Amino acid sequence: MPRGPILLICLLLSLLVPGTAAAAPAGERDDGILAKLKAVHGLKVVSKKRVSAKYTLFTLTFTQPVDHRHPGAGTFKQRLSVMHRSASLPTVLFTSGYSLYGGSRLSEPSRILGGNEIAVEHRFFGASTPKPKDWTKLDIWQEASDEHAIVQALKPIYTGNWIAAGGSKGGMTAVYHRRFYPGDVSGVVAYVAPNDAVNSDDRRYEEFFTQVGTPACRTALRNVQREALKRRARLVPKLKALAKRDGLTFTKTVGSADRSFELSVLDSVWTFWQYFGTRYCGGIPGSSASDTAIFRWVGKIQQWYVYTDQGIAPYLGYYYQAATQLGWATLSFGHLKGLLRHPGLYQANSSLPKSLRSRYDGAAMKDVDAWVTGRSSEMMFVYGEYDPWSAERFTPRGGDCHVFVAPKGNHGASIATLSAADEEKATAVLSRWAGVS
Repeated sequence: MPRGPILLICLLLSLLVPGTAAAAPAGERDDGILAKLKAVHGLKVVSKKRVSAKYTLFTLTFTQPVDHRHPGAGTFKQRLSVMHRSASLPTVLFTSGYSLYGGSRLSEPSRILGGNEIAVEHRFFGASTPKPKDWTKLDIWQEASDEHAIVQALKPIYTGNWIAAGGSKGGMTAVYHRRFYPGDVSGVVAYVAPNDAVNSDDRRYEEFFTQVGTPACRTALRNVQREALKRRARLVPKLKALAKRDGLTFTKTVGSADRSFELSVLDSVWTFWQYFGTRYCGGIPGSSASDTAIFRWVGKIQQWYVYTDQGIAPYLGYYYQAATQLGWATLSFGHLKGLLRHPGLYQANSSLPKSLRSRYDGAAMKDVDAWVTGRSSEMMFVYGEYDPWSAERFTPRGGDCHVFVAPKGNHGASIATLSAADEEKATAVLSRWAGVS
């Protein structure tokens, strides 16, 4: 998300835990998995590492068509990893929606189920980028088809039930995979996955910011935004000095330090609720605070690095997808009237180089929303009560689908942060889908 990529690690760390589970069944520690993986057409084993008494970590690449509609028009290598325990146990297909998260950590569904995990890097992120880059081949169907190809290649090896899972943009990716290839997995767990079905209608986001937290905290946040913008003439030079010190630039994407400053101030309240919350309300600077205190607060909450060329570069794929298909949240910022200099700044195209700025097509999101609402099955959505992205959510109406909300939870909401009753129910549903007791 525009407010999320740099801080996405917070969400991933809440969903990923060290690779521990119940002891592996006798005789399953050496089941010839390396030879089986090497025999898969298009799959290359890059490395193998025993990470615990229960798990072996494989890093791999898989050859994918750049365009699944025209497989002969070029290929690229997509990165993935496998945390292998036993081929007969359940397998979780996990994606962050961005680059591959390294290390020997398991997502929450994998920890609950005690099985295998296959983590997939999204096309056009990290090393999984076609060369040359044809950005028109970055869409939700192409990525769903990437994951479908991986499932088809590895299901003959991993014979237990499969579950798709992901957080934030990864949760969205898991939903899109289910929409286009509903037979690939036995269920989906989508964490804090926004559903921007109608991009021009952001009333739910607007309502969220009038209700979240306490009136005093909401007022303090509005006031610190106003103070920062009133002091633009003194704070933008601080940002320029920071950028010069750290070798950061603005010209390739947002355009200038002033535009980056305005975007960061606008985003600060969103990010406050996305990752921080009520226990940080007391640290919001007031009108008597120094310029340095306000500059440091925005930098702590939002991170000035986010809207620089260097901060945006790893997430160009996200901004392109948001501008073309995923949509974005546009807020009115009525309390900042007269203090904004750049009309239309708060949108995905503002973070893209001019050559990549695109026209939005809402057909894909409307299609997915209609499918989830009326035709989906075996899908679980976990949201956070205090997470702005959870304001626009998926609303399935049947087919063994479930929506859970973590009380006072933010963008790191998980099954473990639900109420005791909901945690028990969600765990039981996930276990039933996976075919384990």
